[in-house]
Amino acid sequence: MSARTAAAVALLKGTSPETLDGFLRLSAMFESTTLDPHSRETVVLTVAERNQCHLCVDMHEAKMAALGPAPDAERLVAVRKFTLQVLASSGAVTDEDLAAFEKAGYTRRNALEVVLGIGAYTLSTFANRLTRAA
Repeated sequence: MSARTAAAVALLKGTSPETLDGFLRLSAMFESTTLDPHSRETVVLTVAERNQCHLCVDMHEAKMAALGPAPDAERLVAVRKFTLQVLASSGAVTDEDLAAFEKAGYTRRNALEVVLGIGAYTLSTFANRLTRAA
């Protein structure tokens, strides 16, 4: 954990340990989903970039780099696009959006796992920005 990340965690823990606990639990649940690691990191980066949380962007770009090249870059484009569509529509994606996501090799279960990731990292990015950690 970088010093910057540790400082953000300490700030949140000191201000609202419940919020930190909620994020840690949601994050662990997201990490246990059936989405592959590259797809999970793509969801996180999409949320972090959209919410302008530079702390999360930096941390998750490093995690993505550590994973190495993605086996299928086209799938990551599809999960990024789907994540943005879920955010833009507050979950009310079109049948076409869902079909395109599934055509990229994802499942309906994965679609709901994207929602879980959005929830976890919206919590994190909003908290980091509110506490001025990011």
